[in-house]
Formats: sequence, structure tokens, C-alpha cells
Amino acid sequence: MILGKIKRAGLALVLAAGIQSAAVAAEQPLYFNVLNQRSVALTAQYWNPILSYVTQKSGVPLELKLAKTSKEGNALTEKGAFQFIYTNHFFTPERDRLGYRVIARPAGPGIRAQIVVPTDSPIQALQDLDGKEVAFPGPDAYVGYWLPMDALLKAKVNVKTVFAGNQEAASAQLRIDKVAAAGVNSTVMERYGRRETFAYRALWTSDLYNDLCIMANPSVPNEKVAAVKAALLGMAKDPEGRKILEAGADLLKMKGDLGFISADNRDYDNYRAFYKNTRVRDLTKD
Repeated sequence: MILGKIKRAGLALVLAAGIQSAAVAAEQPLYFNVLNQRSVALTAQYWNPILSYVTQKSGVPLELKLAKTSKEGNALTEKGAFQFIYTNHFFTPERDRLGYRVIARPAGPGIRAQIVVPTDSPIQALQDLDGKEVAFPGPDAYVGYWLPMDALLKAKVNVKTVFAGNQEAASAQLRIDKVAAAGVNSTVMERYGRRETFAYRALWTSDLYNDLCIMANPSVPNEKVAAVKAALLGMAKDPEGRKILEAGADLLKMKGDLGFISADNRDYDNYRAFYKNTRVRDLTKD
């Protein structure tokens, strides 16, 4: 009798799980865009398992939707094409007004901008870059372009700008000696250097800023945002989620804390303050 009840209860749970999975599968997916830092293939390899996990735990179907370039992705985001984004490009005065909400960011101390050269480069100071080609991810890159270019302008150093398309492409241009230096996200550069066995050194390093964050489109219902956030925050504590995070860390050669922590718009006020005062804005005008 008791065994029969247990079997029936187990069957009911399996059926309930199947019904929930079917319901999630039938629901229109919400698009999740990731800022172009790496190749499309590597980005998908890292993020798809995370989004599958969050979909399963939250009941909110998420689908990775990538753009060819950060410029294209930002333009689509401005038009509301994505329900969730992973970026740090949406704190300019113009984009801030669109109302995207910060909900989480990767665990860890944060990120810095750097201007880097190969270890054996004869260049020793920013002034040595005057007139030389320097690679940057793209004109929208906060850590990879805006902060380094601001430092160069303040140092009165004029460089020939080369936009490589994403963070790792800028690093690759430097590794194969196509440019004299590169403006980079220090964390992405560090991981790239480990994967490619590329030795480099920094000529300049910025203050610390919070890492890229996950933001929700204001059109997404609060209950869905809350469910996605809860799944992200609980990932590192769940054996299944932690296994996915560890595999992703191994893929990108990441070190340090795993998973995501809670964040909100106020955590990015130093981005907003920078945008209001920098002279780089004049360089980006058409």
C-alpha cells in the first residue's frame, strides 16, 4: 500500500515536471543578448548552458540571440529587440533613459581598463604611442575604448585608432604584431593571455568598475524578471548550476569567484559620471 502511494506520488511529480517543461517549451522565448567580447562560437559555448539552466529553474524560456558586432547589438537593443542583455554599454545619458534595469552581475571584484603592449615591446609609456596604431574593440566599448581613449586624450597622445570588432579580436591584433598596443578589458585580456600563452604588460590601468551586468528590458513583467534573477543568484549554490559554471570557467580560463550576485542601477553610477565629463564623446560623433 505504502509502496504504491510512493510510486503514484513519484509518477505525479514526473508528470508535473513534464507538463511544466512542455509549457515552457510552448511559451515564446525571451531573447538574451550578450555583448560582443569574444567570437560568436565561444560566446554561445559559454552562455547557452547557463541560459538552459536558468530556463529550467525559472520557468522563463530564454534564448541566446547574438549580433555580428556590439554596434549592431546596441542598435537592436535600443529598438527593444531583446528582453535581457549582458552589457555595460547602457549607461550613457541617451541609453539610460530607455529604462533597462540592472538585476545581476558576475561575482568578483570588478574590472579595469588597460592599454597593453607585448612584454618585449620597446614601448615604455603612453607618450611612446604617439602616431602609432592602437586596437580597440569598437566605438561603444566602455572599458576597451572609452576609458583608454580618455587616458590618451588626457596624456595628449594622438594614436591611429583601429576598431577590431570585439575585445579578443583587439587582443589578437596585438598578439600578431598588427598594432603597437591595445585598449582592453583587463579581465578579458588576462583570460585571453592564458588561453593563447601570450605575455603582455600594461602601460596604463584604470580605476575599478563593476563588471558587465545583466539588465532587463522594462517591458518584461516583474515576476519573470524576479524568477530569472533568483535562478541566476542561486546557480553557484546548486550542484547542477555550479557544474555548468565550472565548465564555463575552464572554457574561458577564468579564475576566482563563480556565478552571479545581485546588482542594481546605482552600482553603475561611476559609469554615468564618466560619460558626463569625458572628451571621448566628441570623437564618437558622426
